[in-house]
Amino acid sequence: MIVTVAHVPRLAAVGVTKAFDGRPAIEDVSFTVGEREFVAVLGPSGAGKTTLFRCMTGLLAPDRGTVRIGDDDIGALRGRARRRVAVVFQQFNLVNRLTALENVLAGRLGYVAAWRGWSHRFSRADRLIALECLDRVSLLGQAGQRADTLSGGEQQRVAIARALAQRPSLIVADEPVASLDPSASTGVLDLLHGIARTDGVGVVCSLHQVHLARAYADRVVGLSRGRVVIDVPADRFDEAAFAHLYGPQSAVDADVPAARLSPALEDAP
Repeated sequence: MIVTVAHVPRLAAVGVTKAFDGRPAIEDVSFTVGEREFVAVLGPSGAGKTTLFRCMTGLLAPDRGTVRIGDDDIGALRGRARRRVAVVFQQFNLVNRLTALENVLAGRLGYVAAWRGWSHRFSRADRLIALECLDRVSLLGQAGQRADTLSGGEQQRVAIARALAQRPSLIVADEPVASLDPSASTGVLDLLHGIARTDGVGVVCSLHQVHLARAYADRVVGLSRGRVVIDVPADRFDEAAFAHLYGPQSAVDADVPAARLSPALEDAP
């Protein structure tokens, strides 16, 4: 007898709605992020991306709908269970006076007794995990360096190492390259893409740069006025999809050349 095992996505948002003062910020939002999948969320300013990401991480409770991590409602996760979701922020959220290693060890807090975290008395095993994570982001040599002496790109890589140290099933990256130069941006996205593939982690990442979404994402979810208006493979996010999401004039005004939005429209069926 053949037994079929149902695939459980890393994240499943179903009908998520959140309003403020009676005005919906997001409405009936549904999409999934699978194992080893990198999903980019695009949309104009005010589209509801921040509210959506806060609901995805459990920082906000939706008025309606659910956000599930595997089989569990994100809103029901408490304490150590929350280590399954790691967040990478735009502004890094590092403790400047601590070293890179000490910042990465914060990713182990969900695995240790509270007193170890308060006193920074982590086990040798936890320190080895943190050092391994720094090595994966090519910053092992900066382990003892204060966070505020690192470049912006290096600080974001420390934040990714901290997320890795959590051993999460999902990484939520909220505009992780918005503060970085182009070279550092591609380095950070290379890391996130590689983590999805190598570790089986689902990655959902909000971006403003369409060409980066097309280069790194498996799928693009487009949010406009609080609703999902596009959910397509990244290589199908063409000029028509761009105009649908941002408006017909946007392709003309965009910083990204049209050829980079859709390099081979003539080959599309």
